[in-house]
Amino acid sequence: MWLLTLYRSTIGKKVIMAVTGLMLVGFVIVHMAGNLQAFLGANKLNGYSAFLKSTGELLWLARLGLLAALIAHVTMALQLTQIARRARPTGYAKRIPQVSTLASRSMRWGGVLLLVFIVFHLLHFTTGTIFPMASVPGAAFSETDVYDNVISAFRTPWVVLVYVVAMFFLMLHLFHGAWSSVRTLGLTKPTPRPLERKIATAIALVVWLGFTVVPVAVFFGVIR
Repeated sequence: MWLLTLYRSTIGKKVIMAVTGLMLVGFVIVHMAGNLQAFLGANKLNGYSAFLKSTGELLWLARLGLLAALIAHVTMALQLTQIARRARPTGYAKRIPQVSTLASRSMRWGGVLLLVFIVFHLLHFTTGTIFPMASVPGAAFSETDVYDNVISAFRTPWVVLVYVVAMFFLMLHLFHGAWSSVRTLGLTKPTPRPLERKIATAIALVVWLGFTVVPVAVFFGVIR
């Protein structure tokens, strides 16, 4: 079967990783736009959350699709890493980066950090299993008041720090990941100054700013 043959090939794994990566980029942008509604007040953010929950089966279908994309993306990354290590079992005696960027060099361990953060984020804001708000006496996770959850959570300094650091690595991951995905799928032409790289840079910066500004604004009292 040609699909199985494609999956077993290195290029097939790269294509799967590229497609699922672009799917996740799309989700991240939409998620960021939703989060920014915190600047519009409690009614707007809570209304947006209520709307998502009202979609019922569609919301769960989207969640399952994102989970499948994430699992496939991580699996391909692990398999490609193993293939690369088997191809060169002995590392370089001295490795000096020439044209690589911090973003490309941090893809593997930065990806692991982001995976850990995703689990923390889901337990934090989706299920409320982990809701550290030691600096907010009496605060508790609410299933309906998302705005209050945001305000309460980001008054805790170390929680803000975790999110800010994670978003920095998300920026690096998006910059290199979005650009390399486009190249893998053959959607860009060889050129000294590719437009797609500028677009990837812009997306990475906008997403980083969009996700970072909310916890920082809450912590400094801009959002109350």
